[in-house]
Amino acid sequence: MCSFVNFNINGYHYKLPVIYGTFCDKAINISQLRENTGFITFDPGFKNTGITKSSISFIDGEKGELLYRGYPIEQIINKCSFIETSYLILNGELPDTAQLKYFSEKIKKLNHIHVKINQILDQIPNSYHPMGILSYLTYILDTFINSLEEKEEEMYLHLLAKLPMLAALTYRKKIGLPPLPTYADYHLDYISNLLKMFFSIPNKSYKQNPIIVDALNKVLILHADHEQNCSTTTVRLLGSAHAGLFSSISAGMSALWGKLHGGANQAVIEMLENILKSGGNIKKWIEKAKNKKDPFRLMGFGHRIYKNFDPRARIAKKVAENVIQKLGISDPIFELAKNIEENALKDSYFVEKKLYPNIDFYSGIIYQAIGIPKDMFTVMFALGRLSGWIAHWKEMKFNREPIARPRQIYIGYKKRNIEN
Repeated sequence: MCSFVNFNINGYHYKLPVIYGTFCDKAINISQLRENTGFITFDPGFKNTGITKSSISFIDGEKGELLYRGYPIEQIINKCSFIETSYLILNGELPDTAQLKYFSEKIKKLNHIHVKINQILDQIPNSYHPMGILSYLTYILDTFINSLEEKEEEMYLHLLAKLPMLAALTYRKKIGLPPLPTYADYHLDYISNLLKMFFSIPNKSYKQNPIIVDALNKVLILHADHEQNCSTTTVRLLGSAHAGLFSSISAGMSALWGKLHGGANQAVIEMLENILKSGGNIKKWIEKAKNKKDPFRLMGFGHRIYKNFDPRARIAKKVAENVIQKLGISDPIFELAKNIEENALKDSYFVEKKLYPNIDFYSGIIYQAIGIPKDMFTVMFALGRLSGWIAHWKEMKFNREPIARPRQIYIGYKKRNIEN
């Protein structure tokens, strides 16, 4: 399908091509706008700007739908493991039995880190936030891999194999557990291995809990990819400058760390704890959230893209309910979250503004239920998002996208001279 948008500027007629996506989502191609007209567009926050063509994930914000490579997230969550989902996102198709075995075995063979990583970690103060530590360790990781001899595909697998180990090392450092061996357990699947690396204690047998394995598997799938969000765009921007894979992923982690992005799940739990401590008066806090003069924000509600329920939030709520119930946990935070959701969605303010819970509203509750501390929530988000970041970096490179270089509208001084 090919069409044009016609418009006039200062008496001159122009036409710009229209690009159509799979679901007839439309974009006006303005790549030649300045060259032809002298104008640029002004779009703070890139709210209406498409920076690339991508085939990895798709969001219909009006309907509240999310697809990974064409598959609805509701089907993925029920039929796929996290490692199958990672393969799908990286390669475009779900693996058959032989492909999945090869992919899993290859990752297991790379489940080791250089002994100097532990030495470097010892030098980092315990006061550092885990996301800062993880971002740094990811940045330097390629110095311990002979990248000149590795195929590019091997580098992706190195990251998938080693990032869980780096995350586990960071967690163990923060809570005072001894570091891991420099290799993981070859006999365990990806999620079980991750949990063992986090929670195993020396001289004590570690027993997997299938309820926790299932919950972590599902919440990581929910984080796997989400179109051109802040961290994914960061990864693509660095890649467009021909920055390396590891430094690009490290930068994406730093972007994810922000409280308005991946750090929101920690902010949600802290908000809920504060509401509970102050007496749990839900109506009071909802009124505060509606008051534009009040700095309070109801974290975990609303989304830049979704104008309907975030489908990930619906699933995360069910996962949270399931793991809390099956583990026999009494969780007043979860009960409070459900009550806030119920009250907010009866309020005309939230309904009219289409403010619904997003993934961050319930993901932290799941992590907390399985024993992950608050300052590690965003680290877990990064583990889930890793395959998506790699896929976007691959896609950017395959498409030979030009270096990202936005324009600006200058509003400073006019040209002036320094007076003697």
